Amino acid sequence: MSTDFYLVRHAEKEKRVGDVSISPEGIKQARKTANHFNKMSIDIMISSPLNRAKQTAQIVAEAIHITVSEDSRLRERANWGDSPGQTFEEFIEMWNRCTKERDYMPPVGDSARKAGERLASCLLELSHQHPYETMVIVTHGGLITDFMVNEFTEDELNHKHPNFIISQSNLVPECSITHIRCCNDRFTLIDFANTAHLTR
Repeated sequence: MSTDFYLVRHAEKEKRVGDVSISPEGIKQARKTANHFNKMSIDIMISSPLNRAKQTAQIVAEAIHITVSEDSRLRERANWGDSPGQTFEEFIEMWNRCTKERDYMPPVGDSARKAGERLASCLLELSHQHPYETMVIVTHGGLITDFMVNEFTEDELNHKHPNFIISQSNLVPECSITHIRCCNDRFTLIDFANTAHLTR
């Protein structure tokens, strides 16, 4: 009994504070991602509630004729703008501390470990509800790596990218696709941060 998950990082976003939209370049990335999934059989599509993920998901969903539901467990670990008055430099400093100290709880948001557990619990629940189905999950780069560092050994991660844990904040490009299979409550990493569909 297995379920396949395609974890898609949202498309490029506008470089502003808050719950921003995707950029014109992001719209192009989302359309290329839609073309990729249009050649596959996708049963279910779920998005983070943040605008950049929802807009990406909507472009893909319209192309593959599927509806999108939202799940708050797919939101990012933390978001610039959640803490009033926080500068971008302060946000990056907080983000980097969360990445290095996996149990550090930022003033708003989750620790890296807790965020990864949140995604794992979401995927496990979905795998029980939808065995043998294929799902597209539109979420965030930080959340994907938080999940992976929780669920896979350092050796497995380094096989995908040298020094994975140190480099993790730069490893999941916009609209990249990470393929995870869940079988009997165990996760297998099939493919990581693939961007081949964006270069076609």
